[in-house]
Amino acid sequence: MKNLELYEVRHIKDLKDMLNSSVELYGEKAAFLSKPKGQADYTPISYKQYKTDVDALGTALMSLGLKGGKIALIGENRYEWSVSYLAVVNGTGVIVPLDKELPPNEIELLLDRSKADAIIYAGSIKEKVEILTKKDTSLRYFISMDAEEDNGNILSFKLLLQKGHDLLKEGDRRFIDAEIDAETMNMLLFTSGTTDTSKAVMLSHKNICENLMNMCSMLYIDEKDIFLSILPIHHTYECTCGFLCQIYRGCTIAYCEGLRHIVKNLKESKTTMVLGVPLLFESMYRQIMNQAIKTNGEKKIKFAIGLSNALRKINIDIRRKLFKQVHEALGGHIRMFISGAAGIDPQIAKGFRELGISLVQGYGLTECAPIVALNRDVYYKDEAAGLPLPNLQVEIDSPDEDGIGEIKCKGSSVMLGYYNDPEATAEVIRGGWFYTGDSGFIDKDGFVHITGRKKNVIVTGNGKNVFPEEIETLLNRSLYIKESLVYGKGQSDGDTVICAKIVPDREKIEEDIKDDSAPGSTVEDIIEKEVKRINQSMVIYKHVKEFSLQDEEFVKTTTKKIKRHEELMKD
Repeated sequence: MKNLELYEVRHIKDLKDMLNSSVELYGEKAAFLSKPKGQADYTPISYKQYKTDVDALGTALMSLGLKGGKIALIGENRYEWSVSYLAVVNGTGVIVPLDKELPPNEIELLLDRSKADAIIYAGSIKEKVEILTKKDTSLRYFISMDAEEDNGNILSFKLLLQKGHDLLKEGDRRFIDAEIDAETMNMLLFTSGTTDTSKAVMLSHKNICENLMNMCSMLYIDEKDIFLSILPIHHTYECTCGFLCQIYRGCTIAYCEGLRHIVKNLKESKTTMVLGVPLLFESMYRQIMNQAIKTNGEKKIKFAIGLSNALRKINIDIRRKLFKQVHEALGGHIRMFISGAAGIDPQIAKGFRELGISLVQGYGLTECAPIVALNRDVYYKDEAAGLPLPNLQVEIDSPDEDGIGEIKCKGSSVMLGYYNDPEATAEVIRGGWFYTGDSGFIDKDGFVHITGRKKNVIVTGNGKNVFPEEIETLLNRSLYIKESLVYGKGQSDGDTVICAKIVPDREKIEEDIKDDSAPGSTVEDIIEKEVKRINQSMVIYKHVKEFSLQDEEFVKTTTKKIKRHEELMKD
């Protein structure tokens, strides 16, 4: 394996230590760029102000008798969410982040499963939450991020924060002096449950801090970086890698106002890095290339990329100058994209790099706090999930003749277990190893490659393993296919046929039919030809034999993973 030095990182024993040391280092620097509703411009909030607000809210929560309690947190990405998170875990109790997109009955179910004592929530979802004030639940307090005043058992976040500031002025130090046990549960995270009922993952300060230090030793991030926070912050990927990592490294976090505002927010905030999922980057890349081809013509674009690639071989880099329009369309300051939550098409990563923007991907799970492997900006393989994090052992369990088996890992960032579920814990943690449920292999250079979810693998009649994710990547590269879902269908003779559900890009198809550049005259004809073309690039047992078309996009989790089980149950 190539020997590359790791970046220097400072040691932190817990998230309280992390915040305190970041404030000492970065004090008056902007930790956040916030844009409250109705405000046109971003307002900077310093590290010093952030810590003061965390201490104030933590003190106020303790004054309500919530020391040691479980506090649920639900809402969009915003400053109040970030204040609440550290105000709970840095001395008050256990944080329970929830997905704001969940229906009311599921929110109620998760609150009941966690036995939450209080909930801090955004005004945008008050109807989903405040209905619970009329029900018999474990909740003692409802704290609204947007209420101007207290109303019965609904408390105003604003007034509670003010109360905390007043208590601090009076010398109340119970939160500031609270000791942190870095090895006990302080975070209770529900998995997105793409195939099963969601599990409640117990994480500690140590789990997350180890992950932060190891991750940052592999990827260069510093106080000059500005991140645009786009992904749902309740999810461990965004929370650890798009919020806590930035506070640890002294970056600035700008909150995105919504998906349709991404381009505007990139420019306003002067964003340098974006954390995202493959669907976001693939869509971004397609739009950029389609626009570039429309403006300059395909031949000119291909020539420019070829010229740039040739010059880079002799250490002349003209990408930012040559593709200035692309960079300006993305705000003018982007230096890196980080992709996670699912594997990205290697061609997209390569494509962005050819335009002068690094794109690296990593691999992780909620149970691992979350990163397991990561590509480095200086050493990467676009087709791989990345190199295992330092201080984390990653191995392949029972590899087959191709070296493929279940990925397992061991280290201090692996969860404490599943909450109130010793049986489920014992299923995945055996002999100190966490069995991920993902299939993959480790190549000769030490890079981890994911072939698919172990549960999704299709076994053909002749005993061959087919990973649907691999075929989906090839199908989704077609300009005429928006997304696809590959599955196996058993036959009466014992064989298994590879099938696909396909969402065609009707807009692109109609456009190409009009100018006679499409490979057919109807949607069905074009998709059939695309499937045949893609089949030719694979061995016979992987060929898609049957497909169906649908215009409705697949049901997804908040991190844009297809809910496979739910989709296949429709048939």
